Amino acid sequence: MADAMLIRCPACGATNRVPRDKVAAGLHPRCGRCKQQLAGQLGSVTVTDATFAADVERSPLPVLVDAWAPWCGPFRTIAPVIEELASELAGRVRVAKLNVDENPMTAARFGLRSIPTLLVLAGGREVDRLVGVQPKVEIIRRLERAMS
Repeated sequence: MADAMLIRCPACGATNRVPRDKVAAGLHPRCGRCKQQLAGQLGSVTVTDATFAADVERSPLPVLVDAWAPWCGPFRTIAPVIEELASELAGRVRVAKLNVDENPMTAARFGLRSIPTLLVLAGGREVDRLVGVQPKVEIIRRLERAMS
């Protein structure tokens, strides 16, 4: 199972290995511990002040946090790229979206003053930051450092 994704169960917190080819074939993975469906975890996850620690800091995978706001014009430019990355890198990187207007505590904690800002966290700590709209290849290059 060399080409497997690690997906954390939203119900019980167990980390599950899911073969990529089975997901690509349209099968819906279930948690090995509690049998809940994991399909909702294959794309990006929305995080809040309350869920940031569980969904980002305790993630077994590196996390790309997209800090955004609905009124931000450049956000509309980068949002489709972030969703592509969430699908393409599922199981290797978790992608989280943080609305800075609705979650001021986390935004203040990371000193988010410009949006969009992309934070790369590994092991619960910030390892890189990209401010403004970035090309997809640059985001991937930065994520590869966190994945290694």
